[in-house]
Amino acid sequence: MNIEQMKVVITEILTKTDLTPCVVGHRGVGKSAGIIQACREMEHRYISLRLGQMEVGDLVGIPFRDGDVMHWSRPSWWPGDDQPLTLVHCDELNRAQQEDTLQAIFQFVEPPTEGLLRSLHTHHLSKRHKVIVSINPPDGSYQVATLDRALIDRMVMLFVETDYHCWARYAAQRELAGDVRQFLAANSGMLARQGAPMELQVEPTERGWEMVSVLRKNCRFPGDLEMEVYAGIIGKEAAITFMRWLADHKGRPVTAAQVLSDWPLVAERAAGQRDDVQTATINDLTAMLQISPTLTPDQEANLVAYIAVLSRDLRFAFVKSLLKIPAVALVLAQDKYDSVVFDAIRIISQEV
Repeated sequence: MNIEQMKVVITEILTKTDLTPCVVGHRGVGKSAGIIQACREMEHRYISLRLGQMEVGDLVGIPFRDGDVMHWSRPSWWPGDDQPLTLVHCDELNRAQQEDTLQAIFQFVEPPTEGLLRSLHTHHLSKRHKVIVSINPPDGSYQVATLDRALIDRMVMLFVETDYHCWARYAAQRELAGDVRQFLAANSGMLARQGAPMELQVEPTERGWEMVSVLRKNCRFPGDLEMEVYAGIIGKEAAITFMRWLADHKGRPVTAAQVLSDWPLVAERAAGQRDDVQTATINDLTAMLQISPTLTPDQEANLVAYIAVLSRDLRFAFVKSLLKIPAVALVLAQDKYDSVVFDAIRIISQEV
């Protein structure tokens, strides 16, 4: 994505979630300038932490005693709870020269656990303030440290590249020298040349899919950027597969909610699902019933009707998992459902 697209994406993420964007790009492409511009448009105060120049004490504060208790003074840059909305920019994250500095900031760039505040040692950041990171890619042309997969997994990696048209609009707004703009209009290749591909170890993880879920529920990205954003969380292969799955309405599994609440509308579709798709529906139902096992009479009937359309092997496996949920097991044990579940229960009894 280019800088203008990056501004759209980080504004959406920062204003609607607690996730931490990490802007990755080669020198001079405009990462910091774009972040500052987005910060102004959001009407946030801007704080820049040049981590390549900082030590652990600059981040966590200096220790002092209060009687028998050790405390750490709040760093001067730390935004207080009553201060204006603030964006803390952790610039040059992978230029931190001391390993303990990088370890100290690890906690700060990690999105806060649900119900808690973002923290740095003993200091807690108000939810009104946001955090963003920027780095140069570790491609061998910069004096940077390689970020481990655990740290990468906690951020939304956004890869930005040189784009002449984006730069030209910026140059016009800033009223850069006309002869420079005219020269580059005819020689756009004279802008920053792209370096090696900006490859980082971004792979699917449970945390990554949760971050994708947060973005799906809270943010709206332009269609051509959505896949790029997800690729920065779960990797390109998983993001492409996910986007294709979203586009394939016919191949999408019937959901647990549809089975329990809209069975007449999805019965034919559910009965015709391939076994692998059927397994997705079964897994969704099992997870939902483990959390909310109480069913209305109509939902009970719908659940049993779904079990009835399953192949013998899938029916057996599904009933076996449902019998481990006491409230659902009582439903299946009713005499009126014997014709559907009796065979599966008989096989399970033989196993025992």
